[in-house]
Amino acid sequence: MSRQSIGIRFGQHLALTPALQQSIKLLQLSSLDLEAEVARALDENPMLEGEVTDLSSPEASAQPTVQTIAAQDVPRPQAEQMARVGQHHRDDEAGERPESAATESLREYLLGQLGTTRASARDAALVGLLIEDLNDDGFLESSLVEIQTMLGPELDVELDELQAALSLLQSFDPAGVGARDLAQSLCLQLQRPDFECLPALRDPIVLKAAQVICEAHLDVLASGNMNRLKELLGCSTETLQQAHTSILHLNPRPASQWTRPAADFAVPDVLVRKKNGVWQASLNDAVVPKLKVNTVYAQALGNPRGSEYGALHDQVQQARWLIRNLAQRFETILRVSQAIVTHQQLFFEEGWGALRPLTLRDIAGELGLHESTVSRATTQKFMLTPFGTLELKRFFGAGLATEGGEATSSTAVQTRIKALIDGEDRLKPLSDGQLAKLLDEEGVSIARRTVAKYRELMRIPTASLRKSHAHGQRIAS
Repeated sequence: MSRQSIGIRFGQHLALTPALQQSIKLLQLSSLDLEAEVARALDENPMLEGEVTDLSSPEASAQPTVQTIAAQDVPRPQAEQMARVGQHHRDDEAGERPESAATESLREYLLGQLGTTRASARDAALVGLLIEDLNDDGFLESSLVEIQTMLGPELDVELDELQAALSLLQSFDPAGVGARDLAQSLCLQLQRPDFECLPALRDPIVLKAAQVICEAHLDVLASGNMNRLKELLGCSTETLQQAHTSILHLNPRPASQWTRPAADFAVPDVLVRKKNGVWQASLNDAVVPKLKVNTVYAQALGNPRGSEYGALHDQVQQARWLIRNLAQRFETILRVSQAIVTHQQLFFEEGWGALRPLTLRDIAGELGLHESTVSRATTQKFMLTPFGTLELKRFFGAGLATEGGEATSSTAVQTRIKALIDGEDRLKPLSDGQLAKLLDEEGVSIARRTVAKYRELMRIPTASLRKSHAHGQRIAS
């Protein structure tokens, strides 16, 4: 006969407090999305009061001013305060497709699917972290090793656990979500082919050919060398054509239907001005919500302990969380922006040609932040500069060596390539090799294939296509 006993067991649980989840969510929102989120909070929480500027009106961004924000009497979040996640609220519309619920984000859509699984609280928390790391295309921003490092050794998260969580995420709709790159995303989509839209994939030979192309030969497919691709696959011309057509109908950006189209205008989150000969960043007052807790209600409720108004006390706490997290959001954006401005002083004087090499890792290391935090703080956040309103992401770029031993940014090189192409003889356009030679003469050492990559990023056709287009225009005229 077994005996029952009571014991104490110590353990660690991976989870995120609601306040920390809200902090991450607010940081990744654009100004317009933040406006909608704050308006919703004001609607739902009577303990919160304030005003929100209508950023959709031209007046809101016509003459922006600067404001320094400070959250009073609100403590910073503490990592030790963690509660379980994994049980996610799903309302009646949570299982519907986004076209029937336009306001549902990709994150909410994925969390809704996570709520239908039987994953443990720990596994669900890991999947939730991976969802937070997805970019606008639905791809994972960080490697599993980087995410494991971010979590820290005290949580004892193994790579196998993260891989299992990633496999679960990759099984969700839309197909291809959670991939590390385009090739993996296409392979994931081919694991669950839509035979209604792609009937050719019902043939296992065609399906296998498409899978092999996506796994190992996307570069050959992109080059257009179909004869070489046919040799590599050892298949018939008809099979290759069907596989090629099927791949063209896959979605290179799994999250595209959740990505909102760019607005006709962008409201700057940060303003850059020159003070005492140095360019400095400051916040745009127009995008900073002015919120506070309703002190009359809060005082009337009295002490939360033993109070019968528990739900109202919860709303007071939620209002304080929101005010604190908004302050942290703008503080992080300002810190990251100022670090960018400090590194790119020459850009604000001379333009794109003077942009210096800069990576997310550089800023993260300098500010003591994780790269994913810097990524969220720069995505869909805009800076008003002497050269227009620019997304913060545009200030980042890899470095290339120059003859003088210094480094120039890839953006500056792209600007120079475009200038050379704009000045070329239209009937005798410059090849990628010739462009690489001209850049080398200017002191920038760059390979022909790198020139081709930058040219494709700028959506500039090859020299042969540019020449054909020029001849066509000449004949037409």
